[in-house]
Amino acid sequence: MKIISNIFVLMLVLAGAVNAQGYKVGDYAEDFRLKNVSGNMVSMADYPDAKGFVVIFTCNHCPYSIAYEDRIIALNKEFASKGYPVIAINPNDPSVSPEDSYDKMIVRANEKGFTFPYLFDEGQKIYPKYGATRTPHVFILKRENTKYQVVYIGAIDDNSQDEKKVEKKFAFDVLNALSLQQEITTSETKAVGCSIKAKK
Repeated sequence: MKIISNIFVLMLVLAGAVNAQGYKVGDYAEDFRLKNVSGNMVSMADYPDAKGFVVIFTCNHCPYSIAYEDRIIALNKEFASKGYPVIAINPNDPSVSPEDSYDKMIVRANEKGFTFPYLFDEGQKIYPKYGATRTPHVFILKRENTKYQVVYIGAIDDNSQDEKKVEKKFAFDVLNALSLQQEITTSETKAVGCSIKAKK
């Protein structure tokens, strides 16, 4: 009986480990409902005409996130009208990273003139489901009937430091392929950025 009990506990641990890894390319992502800097609650279901989404985990203070802000704005400008809007989510716990508080999110969004929702993952319930580990960390989703399939995970491009030296525009290329109904040639890259700040 003890052996069976131990096996059951081991199965639970392994299941937790699998879940902790988050989504893989080809998985279907659950919808979420999070507070925007406008004070409104936002979910993917609010976009009935969207063909997919560019879900980006980012934040206020990380130098990598700051370096990519203009590129995120550009992605939304280019592809929201083609059916692939950006939804940015701040995954950091403000008790660990005070610069990423909700109030400071509002300030940052206004400073930069964000044209997309900037949502607060209060309680840090969403980023573990995705398996996000960095800011920024990109997940591109394609709508399949009423579901959202993950088609790309990783970095925005291949140069976090200098936009002028970018050679491979990973997210742009994936979104361009989707909008033209072409094959995606790169579905996963390594996200480069600051670690997500969570309570220990």
